[in-house]
Amino acid sequence: MVISGGFNVYPREVEEVLWSHPAVQDCAVVGVPDEKWGEALKAVVELKPGRSVEPAELIALCRERLGGVKTPKSVEFWEALPRSPAGKVKRREIRERYWAGRERSI
Repeated sequence: MVISGGFNVYPREVEEVLWSHPAVQDCAVVGVPDEKWGEALKAVVELKPGRSVEPAELIALCRERLGGVKTPKSVEFWEALPRSPAGKVKRREIRERYWAGRERSI
C-alpha cells in the first residue's frame, strides 16, 4: 500500500488499469519520495515488443478510470522488470531504487 497525502492507494488497483492498455506487457506501481505528499505514485512499465506509448497517455487512462488520487504522477519505462524465480515482479527491488540514500523510507 502507498500512502500519498493521507490517502491509501493499493498498487494492484492502478496496475490493473495499466495492464488494460494494449502496449503494456507488465508494470509495477510504487511509492516514491515526494516532498509535498510524502509518497507519490510512480508506474514502472515494461512494454510489449514493438509497441510504444507516451507516459501522458497512461496517466490520462488512470485519471479517467481511477481519479486524481490514484493516478501515478510519473511513468518510467524499463526494458525488463526484475522478477523472482517464480516470475513475479519484485516490487520491493524497484521501490528501493528510489528510496536509496534516504534516512527514512515511509
